[in-house]
Parts: sequence; C-alpha cells; structure tokens
Amino acid sequence: MNLPLGRDTAIECDTKLSKPIQIVDLFAGPGGLGEGFASSGGGSRFEILVSAEMNPIARETLKLRAFYRLLKHQNPEQLTDYYNFCNGLSQKPYSDLSEPQWRQADEEARCITLGSREGDAELDAILEEKLEDRPWILIGGPPCQAYSIVGRSRNQGKADYSAENDHRHFLYKEYLRIIKERKPAIFVMENVKGILSSKIDGESIFTQILKDLTDPNKALGDPSLGKKYRIYSLVTDQSYGPGEDVSKVDPRGFIIRSEEYGIPQARHRVILLGIALDEHGSLEQYDRLEKAIERVNTKQILGDLPELRSRLTKQADSGEAWYKEVADHLDGLASEVSSNVDPKLSSEMKIARKSLLSSSLDVGALRVSRRKGDGGTRDENLDRWYRDDMLHYWLNHDARGHMPSDLRRYMFASIYAKAYGTSPKGHLQFSLSGLAPAHKNWESGKFSDRFRVQVEHLPATTITSHISKDGHYFIHYDPKQCRSLTVREAARLQTFPDNYFFQGNRTHQFHQVGNAVPPLLANKIASVVFKIIHKKLQLDE
Repeated sequence: MNLPLGRDTAIECDTKLSKPIQIVDLFAGPGGLGEGFASSGGGSRFEILVSAEMNPIARETLKLRAFYRLLKHQNPEQLTDYYNFCNGLSQKPYSDLSEPQWRQADEEARCITLGSREGDAELDAILEEKLEDRPWILIGGPPCQAYSIVGRSRNQGKADYSAENDHRHFLYKEYLRIIKERKPAIFVMENVKGILSSKIDGESIFTQILKDLTDPNKALGDPSLGKKYRIYSLVTDQSYGPGEDVSKVDPRGFIIRSEEYGIPQARHRVILLGIALDEHGSLEQYDRLEKAIERVNTKQILGDLPELRSRLTKQADSGEAWYKEVADHLDGLASEVSSNVDPKLSSEMKIARKSLLSSSLDVGALRVSRRKGDGGTRDENLDRWYRDDMLHYWLNHDARGHMPSDLRRYMFASIYAKAYGTSPKGHLQFSLSGLAPAHKNWESGKFSDRFRVQVEHLPATTITSHISKDGHYFIHYDPKQCRSLTVREAARLQTFPDNYFFQGNRTHQFHQVGNAVPPLLANKIASVVFKIIHKKLQLDE
C-alpha cells in the first residue's frame, strides 16, 4: 500500500496549523467524503463545521458518526457510551456525561434540503455564524441521478421527462453559490462518470460546469469581480482555468479509478479539485494521488467476516429448509453438467456440495457476534483502517432473503466464478435449466450483467444505490453462502471502518452505502489537499 492508512505519514510538514482547517460538506450522504477528511492526520488536520444532507435517515448516520469523532477528540473517557450503543448494551448512544458532544453532533450534522428557500437560509445562517476568516475547504457531490447513465436511461422512458426541467441537473449551482459567496480556498466536487456525457439542449453539462466553477460570479450573473479558481485533476496533468479554451481539456483526465489507488472496488468517479487563484497565481506543482503497488481484492476485505446464509422468501424460513432448497438446486444443476464436457464447472460443483454439507450458517442481524481478531485483511495498514477491537459485534451484517429461483442463479453464478475467474454473462452462459429469468428481453444481450458475482480475486464492481433494491449485481463469491452481499460487506468494499454504524432499516442502510464516496479514497484526497493548503499558507507568510 502507499502509506500507513489513517496516519498520512506520506505528508511531512515542517509546522502544524494552529487550528484544524474548517470543512463544509454539502450533499453529504452518510458522510464518506467527510469521514476521509475528518480522519486525516489522526483527526487533527480538519474539522467539519457542518454536514448538510436532505435525507433524514442518512442524517442520523451522519450525526452518530459526528458524535463518535467529537468524543474521540473532546471527551475520550466517554467513548464507552458510543461502544455500549454499538454493542447493544445501551438503547441510546450518549449518557449525561457525553450529552454535550451529542448536542454538538446535532448541530454539525444537519437535515438541510439545498435549493429550497428554508434550506439555503439555514445553511447561510450557520456559515455566517461559524465560518472563520481563514482558509477553509468545501467538499461534496451534488446528486447524480440526473447525470448517471442508468438514471438517464430511466428518464428517457418517462413520457413527460425533460432534462431542461430536471432540477437535479442544476443542484451543482447550490454548490457554486456557496463558492461565490463564501470563497473557499479549495473545493473538492465529486460526481458520477456519466456527467461527462450528459447534455442539455445539445450542450455538454460537464463543460459548462468547468466554466462555471472557474468564475462563479460570472456564472451566477454577478457583474462584480469575485474569486476565481483553477480546476485540477487529482490523477493526471489536466487542469482548466478562467477564460481558457475548454475544448483543449480531456474530460477523462478527471476520472479517478479507485481500484488503482488501493480501494477494493472498481469505482470510477469524476472528482474535481478547485484551487482559488491569488497573487501567487496557479500551482506550478502539486502532489497527485499515488497509485497502489498492488490492487486489493474482494476476498481480502470480506474473507474474514462471519459466513452467513440467505433467508428464504415466498416460503417458511429455517436452516433445514434453506439447506434442502439450495442442495436441491445444486444437485439439479450438477446433473446437467458433465465432467467430460465442462470439467472445471463439474469439479467446482462437487466442491460446493461438500462445503454445503459441512456448513451450518446463521442469517446474520444488525449485530453479529465478533471474535477478537476478526476482520483481518493480511495488510496491517488496511487492518488499522478497518478494525476496532472495542467492537464486540459486526454491525449491519444481516443477510437478505432470496426467492428459490434466485438461489439457483446465485449458486450457479458463484460456482461459475470459482471455475473461470469471472462472472457469467447472459443467456449463453446461464444456459442450464431454471436459470433464465422471466424477462422478455433476456436473450437480447441488453441484460447480460443482470446477475453478477463479486469475483474473489478481483476488486469489486461499483457499489451503487441500486443494491438497496435487489442483490443481483452483488452476489457473494462463496457458493455455500449462496446470497447477495450484506450492508457491512458493501460498506467494507466502500472502505467504511467497521465502527461506522449505519442507521435506518436495511434498505436505508444499503442506499446510504451505495451513494457514498469511499472514505479511504477521501482520506488520500485529504492528504493532497492538506499539503496544498500548507504550501499556500507558507507562501502567504
């Protein structure tokens, strides 16, 4: 790995800042981007002034995490209150002795709908009161549903849909308004890769966003001169400044491929680094993200979690009933596979059958018992990032229920991935009986990835909010567990620490995880930002 995670020792500065750098986190979700910044340098470099999130359940997760951080830095003796809540020993996360931090967390994590009159007024009042006259950082990612390729495909199916009238296309202007009025020293803006190809009235949205971000006053119709910015890539030499020819910019240079930077997931996102122009002009040099020496694979992150079976839906669930259902499906599939025609698949089916016989698995729960030393990754830096020996339980590790027909597909897909090192695709590879879904376009080739295994020796595919609807794209690689991923497994692939406790029901939890920025990636970005801020302050001295 690049550096000891959570400590950022790759950043060596001659002096320490007298105060942590203030952070404002907009469209915060459950706090992945904020977590990466807040944990940078052991939590000493940045402090979150406010996190704004419109979803009240995600805001509860934000609040609980803010409480944990505040306890660590202000009242560490009462961290037991947080762990008692995580470990099921208390119904609430705070006591009389930690209530001041709980109230402070309530002030930090706000349920704010940006773009509404009330929400904008609330945020403005907070910033007016608390934002200090010193360099600060704006972070966040405006909602991506209108930009994502999947979201655009859904929208095209709506008879009355008009991109020009979809307010989500323009929520970045709420972000832009804060830049214009509050003039951050640096901003970090994240969005889906689909934003690069999204258009309104035939014009590229990304091109317009680049132009607007360099000159917020002009973009928002203010004729007065304001702060201007240069937009940098964190991974290439691409950059764009006010008045430059935007056609010379390669938008793909702003894409971060997370798996190349030590994240166990092939998550490709556009992340823009905006740096205020001042009397020193543009940065001549700055550190970009360093590529990892080796890629982190799915099994490395999930292999040491408690094994679970799925629940049964459409019928009474029990361990015995589940075993019979899964074993019958496996035996039926095996009867169609000849060891002469497909020896790899046949062999893996026999191994899976023996493994089923030796397994007696639970279905998981909000809290699943944890043994000391659980959760190892065979990498001390990753272990330091993820693990927490104060936890007695795995949090949010609860298996979904699946229909019998899906159990058959999951079993086949996971065995196929064992045999061939890749997830099976489409009707030609899902050719055994009972595997084809009742979908009229199944053989068209448009839905070849409808069922996807997270292959054990590779980084996972992108964890998306769609995981809240079904698990077909997120099948566990282990045939004997025959299920989709749990919230905790998805959270680990997103690099949330094990003590990050997601609130709400399981659907809410999945949605939060899928919408987040990987905290470990954000932590690496925070290191780059901190070094830039430090350099700018030295120039100003």
